[in-house]
Amino acid sequence: MSLKRRIGLMCLMSLLAQSARADFSNEISESSAPIADGVPEVALVRLQALLNNNLPEAEWQAVVEKLAEAQIAAKQPENTLVLLADSRVRELSWAKFWRAQAFASLDRWGEALPLYEQLANEEGSPFRTAAIFGAAEMLRALGRRDEALKKFTPLIHDKEWATRAQLRAAELYIETGDAAGARRLLEEMEPASVAERRERRVLRGRLELMQRRPERAIGIFQGLLKRPEGAAHSTLIAAVFGVAEAQVQLKTPEIADDVIEQFIDRHPADPDLPLLFARLDELYREEHKPSRNELERWVRTPEQPRRTFARWYLARFEIRAGRRERARQLFTDLRHTGVKSQAIAPALLEFAKFEVEDKHFDEAIAILNDARSFHPTPSLLTQIDFLSARAQYLARRFGRASADFEQIARSGSPWAKVALFNASTGWLQLGDHTRFLTDYGDLEKLGGDEEARADLRLEEGLVQAAKGDEKATRSLQQFIHDFPKNPRVSEALVSLAELAFHASPPRLDEARKYLTRAAESPTAAAAERGDYLDIWVEESSGGNEAKVIELAKRFLEQHGNSPFAPEVRMKLAELYYRRQDFANAQTQFELIAQQTPGNSLGEQALFFAAESAMSSMGEHSLDRAIVLFDQVVRQNGALRWAARNEQAVIERKLGKPKDALALYDEVLKSDAGPSEKREALCGKGDIFFEMGTTDPNNYQRAIEIYDQLASDKDEPIHWRNQALFKKGLCLEKKSERANALATFYEILEEDTRPDRRRELFWYYKAGFNAARLLEEDSKWESAAAIYEKLAAAGGSRSEEAKARLTNLRLEHFLWTD
Repeated sequence: MSLKRRIGLMCLMSLLAQSARADFSNEISESSAPIADGVPEVALVRLQALLNNNLPEAEWQAVVEKLAEAQIAAKQPENTLVLLADSRVRELSWAKFWRAQAFASLDRWGEALPLYEQLANEEGSPFRTAAIFGAAEMLRALGRRDEALKKFTPLIHDKEWATRAQLRAAELYIETGDAAGARRLLEEMEPASVAERRERRVLRGRLELMQRRPERAIGIFQGLLKRPEGAAHSTLIAAVFGVAEAQVQLKTPEIADDVIEQFIDRHPADPDLPLLFARLDELYREEHKPSRNELERWVRTPEQPRRTFARWYLARFEIRAGRRERARQLFTDLRHTGVKSQAIAPALLEFAKFEVEDKHFDEAIAILNDARSFHPTPSLLTQIDFLSARAQYLARRFGRASADFEQIARSGSPWAKVALFNASTGWLQLGDHTRFLTDYGDLEKLGGDEEARADLRLEEGLVQAAKGDEKATRSLQQFIHDFPKNPRVSEALVSLAELAFHASPPRLDEARKYLTRAAESPTAAAAERGDYLDIWVEESSGGNEAKVIELAKRFLEQHGNSPFAPEVRMKLAELYYRRQDFANAQTQFELIAQQTPGNSLGEQALFFAAESAMSSMGEHSLDRAIVLFDQVVRQNGALRWAARNEQAVIERKLGKPKDALALYDEVLKSDAGPSEKREALCGKGDIFFEMGTTDPNNYQRAIEIYDQLASDKDEPIHWRNQALFKKGLCLEKKSERANALATFYEILEEDTRPDRRRELFWYYKAGFNAARLLEEDSKWESAAAIYEKLAAAGGSRSEEAKARLTNLRLEHFLWTD
C-alpha cells in the first residue's frame, strides 16, 4: 500500500507539473498576443512583468525569446542587444537571430551578417531560411551585390520565400544594370499577395527608367499611386521617387519636385519624410531657380514632423542663397522643436557645423549635446563626438579636445587614426610632450602610415615654432633629416626661414637661403607662405619699394584666395601711400574684381572698392562709389541689395533724401534677404526722423516704419531693439515723454526673455535714455531702478550704470537696506 501511495503521489506531481507548464505556456501566449495584433508595446509590459518573477531557466528563456521579438517589433533594437547579451541565451539559435535582427535595424550590417550566416549553416534550424534571406539583405546593404545574388538564388526555389527572393534579386539586377536578368525574374514570379504584385509593378517601372523610357515609367508609377490599395508603404514611396526620377530624365526637375511636394503636403507625418525631404533637396539643387514657396508654407503650418523637416531644408536653401542669418534662425527654431525623433539628429549636426564655420564654437558644442539626446545611430554619434572635439580644439581648449579625441580612438571607431592624430596635435599645442609621444606610439600600433607619422613630426616643429619654443629649430631640422623625401620638407624649410626672420636681430641672409631651398620643390602651402615671407624679408632688408610692390602684386596674382591676401593688400596700399599714390588702395580692389569676374571674390572686391571711394568723403569719390555699387548690383550676386543700401547712404550724405528713399523702396520690394530689408526699412525710418526737423509729421511716419521693423518678435533682437529705441526718440521729439519712456522700457523687458540671445548695445542706450527721462521728471527711485537693471546686465556700460546709480543715491538720499 505504501508503494502504491508513492506511485500515486508521483503521478499526481507529474500531472501537476504538466498542468503548470501548460498554464505558463498559455500565459506566455496571452502576454505576447499583442505582437500579432500590431501593438508590441503592450506585450513588452506583460512579458517584462513575467520576467520579473523568479522563473526556472527554461521558462525564463522562453519569456526572453518572446520579449526580444516584442522589442524588435516595437523598434527598440538597442534594448534587444542588452537583453540577449546574457550568457544564458547568447549562443542559442533564436537569440542569434534576434540579435541579427537588432543589428540590422540599427544599420549595423557588418555585425548582423556573421550571425545570419551562422544560422544559415545550421541544417534543420527553423531560422535557416530566414537567416539566408537576412544574410543576402546585409550583403546588399554592404554593396556586395554579387554575393547577395548568390544568397537569393536558392531561395527562388523555396515555396515560402520564392517571391520575396525574386523581388530582391530583380532589384539587384536593376541596380547592377542587368535589364535582361531583371525582366526574366519579373516575368517568372507568381506573386500571391496584392502587396507583392504592387512591388513587382514598381520594379517594372524602375526597369523602364533604367532603359531610358521615362514616359512608360511614369504611366506605371502613376497607375500605382492612383490605386495604392494593398501596397506596402515602401512601395508607394518608391513609386513617388520613380515619377520624380522620370521627370528628371525628361529634363523637367521642376515637375519632379512637384510630385514629392504634393505627397509631403498630403502626408505631413509620413514615416519616410527624411527620405522625401532629402530627395526634394537634391531636386532643388538641380534646378536653376528653385521655388521655396512650399517650404515656407510648411514652416508656417503646425503639422509635425513636416514643419521641423521644412525648417531644416529651408535652412539649407537659405545657406545656399547666402542668407545665413535666416538659416540660423530656422535651425534655432528646429532645435527648440517638440519633435524628438532620431531623424532630426543629422539636422542638429548640420547646425553645429554651421556654427563652427561662423566660429561660434560654444554654441556648436551645446547643439551637439542636444543632438545626443535624440539617440542618434552609432555612426552619427561618432560624427557628433568628432565634431564636438574639433570645436573644442578650434576654441583652443586643447586639453579637453585631445581627451575627447583619445576617447573616440579607444572606442574602436573607424575614425580612430584621425582622432589619434588630432589628439597628438592637441598635446603639442599644450606643450605636453609625454602625452604627444604616447598618442604617437598608439598611432603607430594602429598601423598609421609613414606619411601620418611624418605629418605629426612636422606638426611638432611647426607648433613649437608658432610658440617661439627654442626646440623648434632642432625639431624641424630633425624632421628634414628623418624624412628627406617627404614633400612637406619645403614647409619645414619655410618655417625655419620664418624663425630666422623673427630672430632678434633678424637673420635675413639665413632666411633667404631657406626660402631658396624651399622654392626648389614646394608644396602649395610652402609656396604660399614662402612668397608671403619673401615680401617682408625684402622690405626689412631696405630694398627698393618697387621690388616690394612687385612681390606683393605677384603674391596677389598667385595666391588670391590666401588668408594672407588681405594683409598683403594692406601692405601694398601702405607702400602706395608712402609714394603719395593715394588712389591705389581703391585701384587694387578694382583690379582684383576685373581678374575674378562673376564670382564672389570679384563681387566683394567691387563692393570694397566702392567702400574705399565712399570713405574718402570727397564729392567726386562719392559719385565714383555710387557707380561701383551699381556695378555690384548689376552682377546680381549676394551683395547686390547691400550695395543698393550703401547707395542710399551716399544719397543721404549728398543731401538727396528722396533719392535715398527710392533706393530703400527698391530693396524693400525686391527678393532681398531679411537682413538687407531690415537695413532698408531702418534707413527709411531714419530719413523720416531726420526730416522731422522741417516737418514734425515725419516723426509719425518714422514711428510707423519703426513699428513695422519691431513687429516681428522672431527677428534678431538687435533689430527690434534698435527700432524701438528710435521710435522712443521720435516720441520724445513729439513731446510724448510718457510713451517714449514706455517704449524705452519695452526694450529692457524684452531682454529678459529666455529664448533670445542677449543684445546690449541698444539695451544700454534705451536704459540710459529711460533713466534720463525719469531724472528730468525728478523720478529718482524709478531712475535708480533702471540703473540697477543696467548695472546687473554685466556688459560694457555696467560700470557706468553703477557709478550713476551711486551718485543718484548719494545726491537724493536713496538708501537701501
